[in-house]
Amino acid sequence: MGPVAARQERTPLEALRLPKKLDEEPGAADLVRQLAARARPLWPGGEQSAARAELTPALEAVLKAAFAAGRIVRGMESAERVLAAEERGLAHVDRKTGVARGQRVSRLLVLADDGSERFYREVDWLLRRHAPRVLALRITADQRRLGELLFGADQVARLLLVEHKEGVAAVLLALAAQWSEEGRTGR
Repeated sequence: MGPVAARQERTPLEALRLPKKLDEEPGAADLVRQLAARARPLWPGGEQSAARAELTPALEAVLKAAFAAGRIVRGMESAERVLAAEERGLAHVDRKTGVARGQRVSRLLVLADDGSERFYREVDWLLRRHAPRVLALRITADQRRLGELLFGADQVARLLLVEHKEGVAAVLLALAAQWSEEGRTGR
């Protein structure tokens, strides 16, 4: 993967700004704190963290809806290409308008839980490169379960990029509901 041309500073999860759509949503006020509390380094020497979450039926449903809406990119290489193209486009708009955008999360990497250390190192690099607009979520599912969920029998997916802020907001709201329920039931 070569050197990072525009290496970003690490953004603590507590400082994340979520998509605007979540600003007014009930149950989402505590979400940043919950994300930070559930975050673990991607690999033992990693700089970036990912929140851990169960793959619940509600989370499955929002991922399926994002896939049906064409808002899911499958795999590391495809995600890298999409994020790089978006980065170039955003930089162009910033230069053209002379106004820098606000720094909010607008993309989400959904990671299977059975990747190699090398895979998580690559994710770490991708997160550093595209911080703070990209957030990672490591779910309790292996690549086969994640692949079969969206792509059919005998398919694998180690990484999914939710590439639209509407889809990202839906996933984050499903997590907020999941974690709120866990808090009520004491799980």
